[in-house]
Amino acid sequence: MAKRIASEEYVEKAKTLTKIEAERLFSRMGRKIGRRLEDQKVEALEALALQLEKEDEDLKEWRQQFTKIRQQYLQQVKSAQQ
Repeated sequence: MAKRIASEEYVEKAKTLTKIEAERLFSRMGRKIGRRLEDQKVEALEALALQLEKEDEDLKEWRQQFTKIRQQYLQQVKSAQQ
């Protein structure tokens, strides 16, 4: 698997985080990103940017799944009413 590099957009977002926000983000960091940070393969700022990007991707995927489930539910309700 290729090493993932944070996009500039997320690096800029990471720069604007407060110390408390950064600490919270570090606490949610996955094993892969955390391990790279511990091994000093990435800087803290890049690790934060990678985590922000991952969370945005996860949220987008969750929204898509929720929309799909909601549509299925509405179809079932509509079918039951007929």
